[in-house]
Amino acid sequence: MPHDHDHDHDHDFDGASPAYRRALIAVIVLNGGLFGVEMTAGAMAGSRALQADALDFAADALTYGISLWAIGRPLALRARVAQLKGLSLALMALAILGLAIRDMMAPGVPEASVMGAVGFAALAANVASVLILMHWKDGDSNVRSVWLCSRNDAIGNVAVMGAAVMVAWLGSGWPDLVVAVAMAGLFLSSSVQILKRAAQERAHAH
Repeated sequence: MPHDHDHDHDHDFDGASPAYRRALIAVIVLNGGLFGVEMTAGAMAGSRALQADALDFAADALTYGISLWAIGRPLALRARVAQLKGLSLALMALAILGLAIRDMMAPGVPEASVMGAVGFAALAANVASVLILMHWKDGDSNVRSVWLCSRNDAIGNVAVMGAAVMVAWLGSGWPDLVVAVAMAGLFLSSSVQILKRAAQERAHAH
């Protein structure tokens, strides 16, 4: 993919390049499509980990759309947008955590074959997203949050496939719930990173 400018070492890159906009649109389409696939498959298979990953896709598609809107706008506004994304990531993590804890009271056994197949398809889409965005992984809090979300998705898909193997091997739903809780922890960690960077940028903007 051609790049308008070399931003590899520019940690303040705000996303204002046509190549980055095109990359972001491609990733929004990928994430939106995978949300529908994973949410449906998660409900059919009874997999909390798949549903957690589907929520991640939905949140990413939404936040990437917000990121696209924020490109080229003042630093203070971009930082506020990043803070909203950080907070939404934290809320999503808490929701997943709550659902997983509720399921722990009476864990079912999800369909491991569906988990594995859908997890693999989602991983392929996420690896594509990560490769598309790799050139812009360092930038302002808005750009950085896009990279972190894509990276989280890829990690989550590997974890879902691992859970599918363990569910099939053990005949238990616990690996599915453990992965869902671990993904919630990853989302919280990313949320803190995004919020800290956005706070620094808001301070610099004043």
